[in-house]
Amino acid sequence: MLSRKNRLILLKLLSLFSIVRGYNILIIVLAQYLTSVFILAPDIRLRDVLFDPNLFVIVLASSGVIAAGYIINNFYDREKDLINRPRKTMLDRLVSQQTKLTGYFVVNFLSVILASYVSFRAVLFFSGYIFGIWLYSHKLKKRPFVGNITASILSIAPFFAVFVYCKNFDEVIFVHATFLFIILIMREMIKDLSNLTGDVAQNYKTIPILYGESVSKKMISILILICCIPIFLLLTRYEIGFMYLYFYVCLGLLLLFLILLWRSRKRTHYVWLHNILKLIIVSGVFSIILIDINLILDRILW
Repeated sequence: MLSRKNRLILLKLLSLFSIVRGYNILIIVLAQYLTSVFILAPDIRLRDVLFDPNLFVIVLASSGVIAAGYIINNFYDREKDLINRPRKTMLDRLVSQQTKLTGYFVVNFLSVILASYVSFRAVLFFSGYIFGIWLYSHKLKKRPFVGNITASILSIAPFFAVFVYCKNFDEVIFVHATFLFIILIMREMIKDLSNLTGDVAQNYKTIPILYGESVSKKMISILILICCIPIFLLLTRYEIGFMYLYFYVCLGLLLLFLILLWRSRKRTHYVWLHNILKLIIVSGVFSIILIDINLILDRILW
């Protein structure tokens, strides 16, 4: 049996993991490496990509900045989350606000120091990334449209860092990025619908608060139609191997999402919609290997 002190330490570690959303960071790390291997640097040996020290530092610095971003976001959203997610907030409150701030500055500082190993441009990129996350958490997230777009840009920024490092400017990469960007904007808008009660209480100016749920749903529906454009291009114009299976499944999930969207009325309904989009994003990470399954064996044997 764990002693009371050990139980408290364990709970605080779980609280910290919850605050920085460690599971999301692990998915992003995996996505960065899979993207590098199968999309950005497909002609480089597998072990050269996996053991590239500069790439490792970029991924590590990205993870640090993202973790710090979750910390500062949690710091500013404490009261709102207490309304929208009371159980999670009670766990998160085991870590004090002072500890969160200290961790935020320390992790960001270490991330910039790591970036200096790669280049001065990496330092500038991650410094700008840190500032962008702070600006979003402190001010922009309370503004309609701007907040949603900024959050989506910040979510895709870690992949941009890897993209610039690998110096791959193929058109297909931008099409993949456009698909992901649209899904991320939809996710942010669904979060606004699910967080409506807390946003009203904290005087947030989100789209559903200013224009109503119906207008928000119409905008999400339009985004679904727009999302079909990059899917169509990826299925018809580019060589994506067996990843076409993923995009056909996505079309089915988006149709289901659209039907459920117009039937949704409660927070629990919107949480389910958010989970569908999360499934699309996470499964997309693992589906990257379908671009060329034989590439895995070939490159391992190199």
